[in-house]
Parts: sequence; structure tokens; C-alpha cells
Amino acid sequence: MEKIGVLIKQALSNRVRDSLKHSNSIFVIKYERLSSPDLTTLRQALKNTKATLFVTKNSVAIRSLSDSNFQAISKYIQGSCGLVFAKDDPVTTCRALYEFLRAHEQLKVEGAIIEDRLFESKELEALSKLPTKEVLRMQLVMTLKSPIRGFAAVLKQTLRKFVYCLDQVKTKKEKE
Repeated sequence: MEKIGVLIKQALSNRVRDSLKHSNSIFVIKYERLSSPDLTTLRQALKNTKATLFVTKNSVAIRSLSDSNFQAISKYIQGSCGLVFAKDDPVTTCRALYEFLRAHEQLKVEGAIIEDRLFESKELEALSKLPTKEVLRMQLVMTLKSPIRGFAAVLKQTLRKFVYCLDQVKTKKEKE
């Protein structure tokens, strides 16, 4: 019969491994001196971006990460750490973390692995300042629309000048 502590650690480790399977990126955050209601607020903000915050013992987290492609993030797991698993757009998750960080300076984003690449804290801060996908799509549409709009204006102006010229010829002939 196994000890209860070992069973709990195995269950936590399995939960971390399961979250890793369903995530395309993982963030490590430090949350020292952050209250429980603040952590709940952070969890809700992350839930809106289809990400989850998981807090476990560091040894369990490191053991769970050791046999995955997120192994490099283990070096950031020290002290009061939490793992944020992003299932969808990692930039949106990064933005949510940094928005929360502006209001709660106790939180610190240590690092992340996004699409098998390790990101440091400064790189993540720059990533959080990128525009959203919707804004980028709108900018692309406006960029494509601008030359077409200019071409239509030129054609309209040419047509207007032609009609004005015909009107001038008509008034000149009427005077004769």
C-alpha cells in the first residue's frame, strides 16, 4: 500500500502532464505576496484567453516537465511559482498576464515556451505589446483597400473631368 503523499504527488504530476498535452505554450509566473482573491482574479482573466493557472509543488512540476518538450522552462521554477497553460493564442495569454502585472506588481512573469522556443521575461513583455490578430487583420485589409480606393478615385476624377469637358463643349455650341 502506497503512502497518501506519493499518491497525491502522482495525481498532481498526471494533471500537469495532461495540461501539457493540451497546451501549445506554457508560462512560469512568480506570485509571491499575492492574495488569494487576486489569484482568483488572475485565473478568471486567463480563463477568458483559454488558459489555466496551475499551482503545484516545484518538485512535482519539474518532474512532470522533465519528460516533455517543455523541459527547458524548468530552470525558472523556483520559489512560489505557477504554471500557466495556454491552449489557444499565446500572445493573448501573454497580454492578459502583463495587464494583470500592471495592477499587481507582486506578480512576475519569469519565462515561457511558445511553439518550442524559450522566451525570457523581456521578450514576453515585448510580445504582450503586439496588436491582436483582429487589429492586424484590419490593418491588412486597410492596406489592401487603400490602393483600390485610390484607383477608384482616379477613375472617378477622370470621368468627372470628361463630363465637365463635354458640358463645356455643349455650352460653347449653345452660344454659337
